[in-house]
Amino acid sequence: MEQRTEEHGSRPAGGGYFAGFAPWIVFDVVASPSTWEYASLAALVTAVLLGRPSAGRGGWKILDVAGIAFFAVMSLLALFLGRDDLEWLETYAQPISSGVLAVVAFGSLLFDPFTAQYARESTPRQYWDSPVFRRVNRLLTAVWGLVFTVIAVLGVVAVHVEGGDDWLNWVIPVALIAAAFTFSARYPDSVRRRMATEGPPAGGGATAGAGIRNDRGGRPGRPG
Repeated sequence: MEQRTEEHGSRPAGGGYFAGFAPWIVFDVVASPSTWEYASLAALVTAVLLGRPSAGRGGWKILDVAGIAFFAVMSLLALFLGRDDLEWLETYAQPISSGVLAVVAFGSLLFDPFTAQYARESTPRQYWDSPVFRRVNRLLTAVWGLVFTVIAVLGVVAVHVEGGDDWLNWVIPVALIAAAFTFSARYPDSVRRRMATEGPPAGGGATAGAGIRNDRGGRPGRPG
């Protein structure tokens, strides 16, 4: 959950990892059966340009590494294989990219939820291993994984049905992504309010471990 380092206030949790999604957004916007090669190259350049500053703020993030690797492979396929060999990729490029994002998100739950990598940039190190920090970021990462999975399925359905492409490839996916960003921004605040009302759980420090502060600027369960 992303927080400002100041004693008061917070910023939306989704803002930090928007840069990690940017290459995938570029690809989805540009890609089509006749332009996916250019979309892959544009997304690769975007991933490298945005990944380097992110790496300087706490190391390479899994979204950045996955983006560079995926779009590099896509660009190489476009360079060395003929169009006849890549008909399947032209058809399913967008669902594949969404599916890869889903795998990356769910896979990160086995090691380190990808949202936690961005949250650590603004949360004191002593709180990174707290139960609240881990639980909130596991939930946020799972939500994003589910969103990407649904978008990938919608993309496959769009290939096999007549009509409704705009709804399946654009309207519903954009609505889902907007909802996920909204949830990512609001859920940490709801946890903060609940902790401020109920007090810290057993162990006390777990609440502070998420970087959550009460309305008076202090840690929940402590004087402000």
